[in-house]
Amino acid sequence: MRIVRLWRVGLMVFLGATFFTSGMAKLYAGHHFPGWIGPVWLIEKLQAYQLGMYAAFIAFSQVITGFLLLTRRFWLLGAIALMPMLLNILLITISQQWAGTPYVIGVLLLMNIALLLSEYRRLRVLWMDAPYAPRLGSQPKRTVAGHLLWTLGLVLVVAAIFVSYQALSLSYWLVGSGLLLAWLSFLADQPRSVATFLPPAPHDSYCTSRLCLPHFSASLLGV
Repeated sequence: MRIVRLWRVGLMVFLGATFFTSGMAKLYAGHHFPGWIGPVWLIEKLQAYQLGMYAAFIAFSQVITGFLLLTRRFWLLGAIALMPMLLNILLITISQQWAGTPYVIGVLLLMNIALLLSEYRRLRVLWMDAPYAPRLGSQPKRTVAGHLLWTLGLVLVVAAIFVSYQALSLSYWLVGSGLLLAWLSFLADQPRSVATFLPPAPHDSYCTSRLCLPHFSASLLGV
């Protein structure tokens, strides 16, 4: 149903944007990247305990997981990867007794579970001996060209993190370009041929290499 598809896309975009911006804000120069979930100072805080590399790994994981969801091409992989991340964050916030934060993470966790349940038929092969047979036309065709375009978008986003320490404005352009390329990667999946770019021949006509004439004119000319 159309409403279900819109609901699912809405969850993908919301969860993807939430964790993509969260990871980018942690890694960006001066934390100059918009986002609504923190803390952005995680790397600096854990650096005091020689855990700065671990914090950077968490931030990069958030960026990639959010990118998977936000660009939708590999959204199911992103939703699966988000589960242990959310459970980890939930337990940390509970053990640290952060007021209110566990409830926010709990809601995000329920959203992700709902997203995974929408693909129950595909995921059940992990624990059931039931082959997955997608509905006709439900699975869009993926091509190497589309994968390469999506990967290029991810490379631009990751490069933007390092560029932000030298040219902040340019880094924002790289992020926008990377997201746009990945989002539009489905265009590279559509088959194209030479005939696609040629105008259709006029209906009920006779065409030669130089001109197109109606059938009766061609017969009169003896062509």
